Amino acid sequence: MASIRLVVLWHMHQPFYKDLVTGDYRLPWVRLHALKDYYGMVKLLDEFPSVRQTFNLVPSLMVQIEDYASGRARDPWLDVASKPARELTPAEKRFALAYLFQANEHNLIGRYPRYKELWEKMRTAGHDPDRALAYFSAQDFTDLQVLSQLAWFDEFFLPEPDVAALIGKGRGFSEAEQKLVMDRQREMVAKVLPAYAKAAQQGSIEISTSPFYHPILPLLCDTDAGSVSTPGLKLPQKRYLHPEDARTQLERGLELHERTFGMRPRGAWPSEGSISEVVLGIAHELGLEWMATDEGVLGRSIGFNFTRDANGMLTGEGAQRLYRPYRYQKGNAEIGLLFRDHALSDLIGFVYSGMDPTDAARNFLGKIKALARPLLNSGEDAVIPVILDGENAWEYYGYSGREFLRCLYRGIEQDPEIEAVTVSEAVHGGKDRKSWAAGTARLDRVVPGSWINANFNVWIGAPEDNRAWDYLKDAREFYASQGQQASQEKQALAFEEIMIAEGSDWNWWYGPEHHTANDRDFDELYRKHLSNVYLALNAHPPDYLAQPIAVDAVRPTFVPQTAYIHPRIGAKYEGYFDWIGAAMYTADRRSGAMHGKQFLVDAILAGIDEERLYGRLDFATMPEGDFEIRVGIECGGEAGAADEGTGQPAYKLEVSVSAGQATGWRLLRADGTVVPLKAADKRPGIEVSLRTNLAFGISRKVLGCTGSTIRLRFSLWRDQLPLDALPLEGWLELRLVSEEELDAGQSQYSVYN
Repeated sequence: MASIRLVVLWHMHQPFYKDLVTGDYRLPWVRLHALKDYYGMVKLLDEFPSVRQTFNLVPSLMVQIEDYASGRARDPWLDVASKPARELTPAEKRFALAYLFQANEHNLIGRYPRYKELWEKMRTAGHDPDRALAYFSAQDFTDLQVLSQLAWFDEFFLPEPDVAALIGKGRGFSEAEQKLVMDRQREMVAKVLPAYAKAAQQGSIEISTSPFYHPILPLLCDTDAGSVSTPGLKLPQKRYLHPEDARTQLERGLELHERTFGMRPRGAWPSEGSISEVVLGIAHELGLEWMATDEGVLGRSIGFNFTRDANGMLTGEGAQRLYRPYRYQKGNAEIGLLFRDHALSDLIGFVYSGMDPTDAARNFLGKIKALARPLLNSGEDAVIPVILDGENAWEYYGYSGREFLRCLYRGIEQDPEIEAVTVSEAVHGGKDRKSWAAGTARLDRVVPGSWINANFNVWIGAPEDNRAWDYLKDAREFYASQGQQASQEKQALAFEEIMIAEGSDWNWWYGPEHHTANDRDFDELYRKHLSNVYLALNAHPPDYLAQPIAVDAVRPTFVPQTAYIHPRIGAKYEGYFDWIGAAMYTADRRSGAMHGKQFLVDAILAGIDEERLYGRLDFATMPEGDFEIRVGIECGGEAGAADEGTGQPAYKLEVSVSAGQATGWRLLRADGTVVPLKAADKRPGIEVSLRTNLAFGISRKVLGCTGSTIRLRFSLWRDQLPLDALPLEGWLELRLVSEEELDAGQSQYSVYN
């Protein structure tokens, strides 16, 4: 008798948040989801032994979970939550107020009355940490520290006596209880991977893998694949063509799973469901038996449009084409493929959280039975793949979605028409991997695509995306040309950083499609990984890595130059009036305050007179120890115009600082040669002074600008890594005009992107 073979694949993934050089984690989401979701999702199946599922564990997620389980991993959230409230600095208190409420207001915060009470206090202050600071006592902070962690504890951990006692107490927590919560976290995280290993050994789940750092494999193989799925798409300036990296990412994922779980995965969910024929060939060569992607990729590959009626039912031959396994075969490559039902998967991910759990489960089961009916009526099995994120949705469900899942799994067990199977069982018709399942269709052509619109437009094509790819290509080429000159250890570190930067998560947040409160963190971490490539190979990272790739919607404040200025560089007493009329650009701390950014540069001033260019950097806090100040200077044409290829000169002023004193400086041309230190007229061609701020003057003759503008960018560096910069985006632009023309307004001085 024909039946419904329901395939549920939960994809467990978080970006790689760790900086390999410092060892610090930039964001806490691996730890928090390991506390709340990963363990319970597989543990729940103990209650439903006949419900078999597939869990896709991304290797880089597993590495991070192991790091937290060992006690080695640290992140700013954990540091602030762990520290006794009486010892918190004002900056740490602001961080706590900004970040420890970063949770679902209803299902996580609202579940604990005291946590909600504190959240209301924060809301009264307009969610402004500076304003709220005066209203939070030391006890308020301790309670916030404890409850912000308890809110993420898995449902299976809440009944444990010591945890239940804390929940029952509700408020007024002691430092000892705060420490207990932190200690228990490590124990809970350590249970995650063993729980999956046990379930896999018992045969109740199948564990699949993804390429190690979650890259878009078709784009690693060739970024031109972006224009295959979207003809006419604007591609990066530099083609990324590294199928060998795609192979390495996938192979290392297979090897880590084998070491961790004692068995090699039979299949993989390629990152973002992204496949191409080149990728399928690599997967076959590595011994994979199946991959999965979205129905849109199947539709484009077979020239069929999967349409649905007003009730969400597939029309025409949609069910017959979608609800079966496929066997891709081309040349020597042969691999099984499943194509997810996009609509069903999205119901769990985005819709059912707003429904009663019983009603939602009943609705889902009713839909799959109705969708499968065309095949069942013809005597064929219906293989229905439901594939989705296995972690992020549950924050929007009550009780982490456990009530919904229990209702769903109970309904599956009680329905004789439905059998919940793993992907391998669906592809091979059972546990015998030598045979193909009945009804398997042949596929000899695959159009490159992902689970989003069957293309790669989220990750390539937008200016920010393309810039990120170009920066990655630069780092990859530098590694290829310089890697052999470094030690094996340094080579390995540099290549690891490239592998991390190849991950899909960075470009997910670039471009217009997706945004989060942590955009700045993702941007800075991506550029840090690229900078580490150069550092590992004993080289200076390019200056452009000091600037954000993402465009910040919140702009700093600036005023234009209104008159020529004549500051006395190096004078013992700098006069206030020396810089009157200069353009001034001040840092806007609003956009960075919620990201834990440390501001070092407070403002920059710049201007010209008849003979010289002047610049000044004012510190918010001068860095301790050794660091470097860099000022990029470019000569150009008309304001706002691109001057690439015009031959206009470009320079970099570098000032070395140690213990608050300038120990040396030099002016470099774009090719890295040093500009000779000669007098220009009766004054030195270059003057540099560092006291409470940095000030410099450079003869316009030394610069040799023949265009109408000069652009500047200031940045601070330590150990060849960027600390802070102004402007964060683009350049400051000065027009080379007479003093009479400077009163024309702001157009004489602007931020140029």
